[in-house]
Amino acid sequence: MLLNRDTAEGIANGNITLVLRRWDAPRAKAGGTQRTSAGTIRIDAVTQYPGRHRVTAAQARAAGYPDTKSAQADLDRRPARHTYAIEVSYLAPDERPDLAADDQLGDSDVDAISARLKRWDTAGDGSAWTHEYLELIATNEAVRAPDLAAHIGLETPKFKRRVRQLKGLGLTISLDVGYRISPRGRAYLVRQGTIER
Repeated sequence: MLLNRDTAEGIANGNITLVLRRWDAPRAKAGGTQRTSAGTIRIDAVTQYPGRHRVTAAQARAAGYPDTKSAQADLDRRPARHTYAIEVSYLAPDERPDLAADDQLGDSDVDAISARLKRWDTAGDGSAWTHEYLELIATNEAVRAPDLAAHIGLETPKFKRRVRQLKGLGLTISLDVGYRISPRGRAYLVRQGTIER
């Protein structure tokens, strides 16, 4: 479930408690969590309606819309079999910025990062994509994701999903355009002998 920055911040400050979506099949599950630009949110409940469901005034307000007309218009842009009303709440701040800034890596930190990256490599197509991506981002700061994906012959959505995994370890930072290797990521690559300090 993709959330833009305004929605994420609305959930974080308590102004938004409901997300409205049109999907053919559910993509959110009660009890789940999701990281956003404003922190981690919790999915408290998911209610399914027919695709033709008309947004109520209470739903529009809870979802941060000024009125039902604007909420309905936004929803109607995505026709699908079902309408979902997803109740959400703020769970915790995003720990990734602090993690990304921490470049004081001990041996146990390096070992833990290496072990996670190795698991991701072997769980995928067998290629060592994690180090390839880190090196690519380290040498191509602020380059558009589609351009980076094309450089390694990969479709953009899959490339972005993988970079989000690296960001979850605090190794990369998302920019308005493209990415940057984080201080933590740079320290890790220096320890691996991949790049110079």
